[in-house]
Amino acid sequence: MGAGGAGAGSAGAAGALGAGAAAVRSRHLTEPRAVRWVLIGVALLFLVFFLFVPLAVVFAKAFEKGVGAFAAAVSDPEALAAVRLTLVTAGIVVPINLAYGVAAAWAITHFRFGGKRLLMTMIDLPFSVSPVVAGMLLVLLFGARGVLGPWLAAHDIKIIFALPGIVLATLFITSPLVARELIPLMESQGDEEEQAALTLGASGWQTFWRVSLPKIRWGLLYGVVLCNARAMGEFGAVSVVSGHIRGVTTTLPLEVEILYNDYRFAAAFAVASLLTLLALATLVIKGWIERHTGE
Repeated sequence: MGAGGAGAGSAGAAGALGAGAAAVRSRHLTEPRAVRWVLIGVALLFLVFFLFVPLAVVFAKAFEKGVGAFAAAVSDPEALAAVRLTLVTAGIVVPINLAYGVAAAWAITHFRFGGKRLLMTMIDLPFSVSPVVAGMLLVLLFGARGVLGPWLAAHDIKIIFALPGIVLATLFITSPLVARELIPLMESQGDEEEQAALTLGASGWQTFWRVSLPKIRWGLLYGVVLCNARAMGEFGAVSVVSGHIRGVTTTLPLEVEILYNDYRFAAAFAVASLLTLLALATLVIKGWIERHTGE
């Protein structure tokens, strides 16, 4: 009985200490009501002035001259050509980045090899290089007076001021997005399930399709959504390599710039509203994915 009472007393003391520590943490982590309201108010004001107001202005200007003018602007042949080029570019870039991102993340998280840190640094390189500089590098490499320019001209291969240059520029800018989304996810998950599958006789491809891919599907989808949004909205690098040829090498962001510089403001905002809808759709999909991943 004495031992039991002592044990009960120790447990009670430990519980009291735990409750006390939790109360102390709660007091330190809980700000006064006035501070909380100020922080919330500042965040809301920021969202209103830097997000909601600009969005409202874009759609207000887009429909300023009526629905007919809006429909005429977005159905203009040059605007439709910009839409097609944007979709084609994204349709090429996103699958390539998907395959590259999965391969890079798999190599970094599942293998040990020399140069691993260098590879991770190279993956992040597009984040540290200005898009305009990236476009200039492509011009210096593939342009008429670039390193490979004479050889390309001799073989009648056109990269700069054509679709291949736009794809390469967009590919460079968006290349880290899928990989950077998958690397921390795959590191946190570990490879115990893959090892078990291989031990039970599964092949490498069977393990990937039936074990690894289902584990990373939401992170992969998240990276693809971000990559697609960035590919459709890229401006700097594409602006350098496109040549701004209306109806041929102008994507949606470039078409908006051209219309605005031509003082066709209603048409510029009408085309910009298409990019705004893309951004809103990306946010909705992003939130849906986050709910499924439990973030």
